[in-house]
Amino acid sequence: MTVQHLTPEGMLRPVPYHHVAVGTGSKHVHVSGQVARRADGAPVAPGDLAGQVAQALRNTAVGLAGAGATFRDVLRLTFYVTRWAPEKIGDFMAGVEAVAEEIDLPAPMPPASLIGVDYLFEPDVLVEVEATAILD
Repeated sequence: MTVQHLTPEGMLRPVPYHHVAVGTGSKHVHVSGQVARRADGAPVAPGDLAGQVAQALRNTAVGLAGAGATFRDVLRLTFYVTRWAPEKIGDFMAGVEAVAEEIDLPAPMPPASLIGVDYLFEPDVLVEVEATAILD
């Protein structure tokens, strides 16, 4: 097994991700921050957090596949969300759930961090996703 995900007894539950990942492979895959853009640069879901989360995760899946990996190999996910507020969690999770089956995103997800930021590189970008995977 390349990546083992676990949530040891005594850690906060329930959460939509595991708290711990153990990687045992020798090939590391780092997918840079992916946003809600098509390959031609066209924006997807302007102003829609759920739609942008879904597209950014799709783009992350494409990056992983290009290196021979899937979300099952992911050691860690990092989400950057502009103008974050706790009341946005429903929209955020709706985006994750909308695409989870399509991209084979495990539930619970690998260890993940959601970081609120003032802005990303362009004003219409609401979310960016980074992934680290490990392969044998």
